Amino acid sequence: MYNGLGMNIGTLSRLSNAKSRSISAENKDGSVGGGAREDPSAGLTTGANAARELGVGWKVSPSIILPVNTEITIADIEGPGAVQSMWFAGYVRHNLIFRIYWDGQKNPSVETPLPAFFAHIYCECNNYSTGEYPTMSSSMCMVAPRDGLSCYWEMPFKKHCRVTVENLSDGPQLFYYQINYTLTGVPENCAYFHAQYRQRRPLGLLEEYTVLDGIEGKGQYVGTSLAVGTNSHGGWWGEGEVKFYIDGDTEYPTVCGTGLDNYFLGAHNWESGGKYITYSGHNAGMFQVIKNGKDMFKSQQRFQMYRWHIPDPVRFDRTLKVTLQDLGRRRDGTYFSRLDDFMTVAYWYQTLPTAPFPDFPGVDELEIQ
Repeated sequence: MYNGLGMNIGTLSRLSNAKSRSISAENKDGSVGGGAREDPSAGLTTGANAARELGVGWKVSPSIILPVNTEITIADIEGPGAVQSMWFAGYVRHNLIFRIYWDGQKNPSVETPLPAFFAHIYCECNNYSTGEYPTMSSSMCMVAPRDGLSCYWEMPFKKHCRVTVENLSDGPQLFYYQINYTLTGVPENCAYFHAQYRQRRPLGLLEEYTVLDGIEGKGQYVGTSLAVGTNSHGGWWGEGEVKFYIDGDTEYPTVCGTGLDNYFLGAHNWESGGKYITYSGHNAGMFQVIKNGKDMFKSQQRFQMYRWHIPDPVRFDRTLKVTLQDLGRRRDGTYFSRLDDFMTVAYWYQTLPTAPFPDFPGVDELEIQ
């Protein structure tokens, strides 16, 4: 019988034996009939005071408080099953670190600042009072007003799933979350979801930026989110090629693109009428531009973009390395190496075990300007 995985418009009518479960502040372990049970008279939850006149069942525990410098487990699930969607909200900034551990592994398979996981890397620059807030609607992630972050990556696991959040800020944080999952059989050929954050601010001269490296196993690369902060004056900044070195490629890659705007499925600098045109599509988008004056190519501008390889994953049998170039084009047409800021999240599926990730940036390094 159908196992309830691979949900799409063509499978919605198919019956299965999969069981729906959900973890949130109202049902912290996802147990059957375990939601909305908190009693406001105990005064132990974030909604206790607001619900004091209504009682049990009336939004008594809508959120939790994240303590400082502590990695809190927000989901602990026995498999087999699959995470099918997640939603987070609160004062979500880069000092909240999001991790997922599969099947009892010591090393995380997902490790990113929480907003970066949703391609929302320049969240520190939002101005709520003026409405300068980017939204993004894609097949796999959504950024909604304001700081509503959702994802729809299917994440199957055979034994166990543990989801954590670490608060590196200087005070406790109010945090909202909901993790929707299914308990069902998982085929042997299902790989495990991974995501990894990296940054270089700024890159060095003639330095290629590494999006992903050190991957060992069989799998497929399924997405990239990128934030760019320009530091060099003059000329178009996005000529750099995206390269995929597959299964032992060394000097030359097997897959090579033709420019950053092209990799994110745009063209010609995303320019029309002397300005950048933003977009947010099913599988790609360049959805935020933080300007510095009217000149398109002036220094100190900020850009956010994403590309999902849903119909065209980059498959590998043993190893994978992904790089991109920080390459500009002068007004006379010649290329030049730039010194810009790059921040990325790479998304892929692979077999276990997960190799150790590079050292994660410290809280001061993570501060985005």
